[in-house]
Amino acid sequence: MVERRSIAAEIETEKYCCLGKYELAGQISGQPLTWPLAARYKGLMAQTLMIFDFGTNEEAAQQARHKIEGWKQGFRLGDKMVVKFEREESPESSGAEDGEEVSEAAAADKKPAKAHKGKKTAKEPKHAKKTEDKESGGRVRVLVRLGFSDHEKLSQQRWLDRIPTEEPFKSVKGETIRHSDPEFEKSAELFESLD
Repeated sequence: MVERRSIAAEIETEKYCCLGKYELAGQISGQPLTWPLAARYKGLMAQTLMIFDFGTNEEAAQQARHKIEGWKQGFRLGDKMVVKFEREESPESSGAEDGEEVSEAAAADKKPAKAHKGKKTAKEPKHAKKTEDKESGGRVRVLVRLGFSDHEKLSQQRWLDRIPTEEPFKSVKGETIRHSDPEFEKSAELFESLD
């Protein structure tokens, strides 16, 4: 039995010695023995931008946004698919908007002070806001950024193939700009500048 205790005592001393050596090595080098894992799947995400020019069709652009938001929610994509709008107003439409504001103020002055409860007049259109959007005449472009990590290349390729074939995007001119393309930097800056 004496031999067994001595062997156990030797094992305990070896453990302490080894532990002491590792602690000493860590203190000398100044680095910990275990390294924290960085976000390795988010470090180098090759992004792709898809730009669709809807012209003056604001309603189709909103349908496209609605479709993408549905995909994001349904497939749990989160920030992997981001959509933004670029609206360019023509000089004619900005002058028309000023004229509309003046005419709306004049129309508000002409309305009677008492409103009829429960009765709707036929003079007020139901979709007044939609007609104003159509008349604005500004060009609308939808920018879609796909940011899948390196291990999701197949998913990214499937979305690159699927999005241009769906209905709101199929009828408009689309452009795909990959991370390696020379015009990507300019397009990425444009995307980041939009709200």
